[in-house]
Amino acid sequence: MEYTFGSTEELLEFLSEELLSASEAAELLEISKVRLGQLVKNGKLTAAKEQPKMFLKSMLLDKKDELESLRKKFRPYDE
Repeated sequence: MEYTFGSTEELLEFLSEELLSASEAAELLEISKVRLGQLVKNGKLTAAKEQPKMFLKSMLLDKKDELESLRKKFRPYDE
């Protein structure tokens, strides 16, 4: 995906809305920070920035859909 910004303000607004910390990412995905670290280590999720770890919201929302479908498949008793 490619992004184009017309001004610094547009870039800053995008970053403010789309860049999430590891804690925010774990909360959005409804997983622990340890599990988030495992997903990154196993190559199943890519951090946009390594130190401190930051994630793009759009990538996290895609991963959230995947995790929810896996939970339904492998943990049907949770419903």
